[in-house]
Amino acid sequence: MDKPPVFTPEEIARFRAELAARRAPGAHEPGRWSVSPLNRRTDVVGSLPASVRLRDATLRSVETLPGVVATAEAKEEFLRRLVGSGVPEVVTAGLGGRGDAALKAEVELVKGENPDCRVVCPLLRSPDDIDRAAAAGYDAVQVWVQGFGETSLIYQAPVYGRAWRGEEWRTDDTPRDRAAVLARAARLVSYAHERGLDVIVPLLMVSYATEESHEESVTALAGAGASELTLFDGPGAMSPEAYAHLVRLTRALAPDVEVGLHPHNTFGLAVGCAVAAVLAGAAAVELSVNGYCGGPGNADLAATALAFEALYGVRTGIRTERLTELAEAGRDLTGYHTAWNHPVTGSHAFCWGGMDLITQETEIDPLLHNCLEPALVGNARTVPFTPDSGPYTLADKLAALGIELGHAQVDDVLVRARELMAREGRLLTDDDLAALAQEVR
Repeated sequence: MDKPPVFTPEEIARFRAELAARRAPGAHEPGRWSVSPLNRRTDVVGSLPASVRLRDATLRSVETLPGVVATAEAKEEFLRRLVGSGVPEVVTAGLGGRGDAALKAEVELVKGENPDCRVVCPLLRSPDDIDRAAAAGYDAVQVWVQGFGETSLIYQAPVYGRAWRGEEWRTDDTPRDRAAVLARAARLVSYAHERGLDVIVPLLMVSYATEESHEESVTALAGAGASELTLFDGPGAMSPEAYAHLVRLTRALAPDVEVGLHPHNTFGLAVGCAVAAVLAGAAAVELSVNGYCGGPGNADLAATALAFEALYGVRTGIRTERLTELAEAGRDLTGYHTAWNHPVTGSHAFCWGGMDLITQETEIDPLLHNCLEPALVGNARTVPFTPDSGPYTLADKLAALGIELGHAQVDDVLVRARELMAREGRLLTDDDLAALAQEVR
């Protein structure tokens, strides 16, 4: 049926003119997004770079998710999709339990999909590890550095193995202070640098860093040849402001070394930490698909990419139209499902309910309540029929089902539908609506 018009063409033209007056180029890109112009004003948010590198660590992070047992083939298929999304850097799983042929094949897979994608090998603990990564063709390695002195022994896996076997793990070279921890790490950084690898150095537990201890770490590791110092906040205990401060401090101490960050989402602020850190001068953000990692997880790839692209106009190089598909691939790989309203890629991220005043606004302008166009991220706008739905929403639902009813018949179906929902305490399916429509014909 032709729905009775609510507004005249002249009124609609005035609505659209008013919306246009509230928007600004860049902050509004038809068919893509419509965000506040304040986001693009340097006097409001400061000066951000033209682009930022997003480094995906999903394959390493899923190793910390309990119950994930994925086949090598499943991981390979996910990796293809991941690289195909345009991420410029990928952190793979570590060396543990994998032969040299598997490592080389993984690098070749990435380079076959995108020769420009930088492949990073994490969790290297010895010169032999570095030699294996170099032989496999990795572009960069991560030498992780714990944030404490003697307390760093808690995180040394060999300590537990030897203790379990009744062996003495305390030796003359067991680190007992921060200087010893840094000296050991600096030797590995220097060795990897000499092998021609980019050396990314995650500084772990930075929420425990003092300005003095941080200066000691930065000085030692930058001097050893680190190409990037990455601020890892495993507990998720750093606020956006604290992250920004630590980035500025790192850049001041080592102006020739890039700064990255790896935020966790304990307070739902991981994306905010990423933005604050980049605003302060960070060049890279380490994150994961669907925010996968242990505990509260990392910054989500999709949400972070769209925050930079849409809110601030910072390029990421991500093929955003593939993000929802990639998120679904992540769910298939891990068995960990995201919330229905998960930002950007959730199944209902673009669903605002079924009230007529919401469902009909898209005919005036599709970027009102949805500041992102769903197709931009490979998602879809969904319109449920609910107890709050009116005749306009119902007419649209019936038309989508190929059902044509008259004005009075739509009113009749609406009454019956509301009664049925109240009686059975559930929303109606498309089949339910089709059956009700058949009753009134």
